[in-house]
Amino acid sequence: MTRFTRAELEAARDRLVPDVVADGLHVLFCGINPGLLSAATGHHFARPGNRFWPVLHLSGFTPRQLKPSEQDELPSYGLGITNVVARASARADELSAEEYREGGRLLALKVARLRPRWLAVVGVTAYRAAFDDRKAQVGPQERTIGGTRIWVLPNPSGLNAHWTAQTMAEEFARLRVAADAEA
Repeated sequence: MTRFTRAELEAARDRLVPDVVADGLHVLFCGINPGLLSAATGHHFARPGNRFWPVLHLSGFTPRQLKPSEQDELPSYGLGITNVVARASARADELSAEEYREGGRLLALKVARLRPRWLAVVGVTAYRAAFDDRKAQVGPQERTIGGTRIWVLPNPSGLNAHWTAQTMAEEFARLRVAADAEA
């Protein structure tokens, strides 16, 4: 992996990480916002301690563990990635309530246009803030966006000590089973 200086990472704050999307995906995963390393590389969930890629494989969504640089392979599996908030930051707590609300509004428009079967928001706090749903828990939600169902997944950040890679993979697998049942 390329090493970046702190100055290079800070300069990446202004870069957008492109969505990996297509019409009619089985699952559109939605991160909170890109970290600075993701902005610097242009790859979602790029920080080595982030468990998204290992958990995606452990849960059976992909036949092997993909690297962040292989994110463009996701649509071939019926998967995609976007973010609630496009702005990169060192930490999610740098985002304002308004950024979450506006991100939720824009995300709903994107989902209505792309029509994935499932929107999977990785991070219950982000989902609550973006969709003004203070009672949301990990798992399937009652809310839909058009015909798209919503599932909230645990945040795969290495900072989320409440979930192990194994328990996260079990929750991701619950979503995979639900998505496969509708295929």
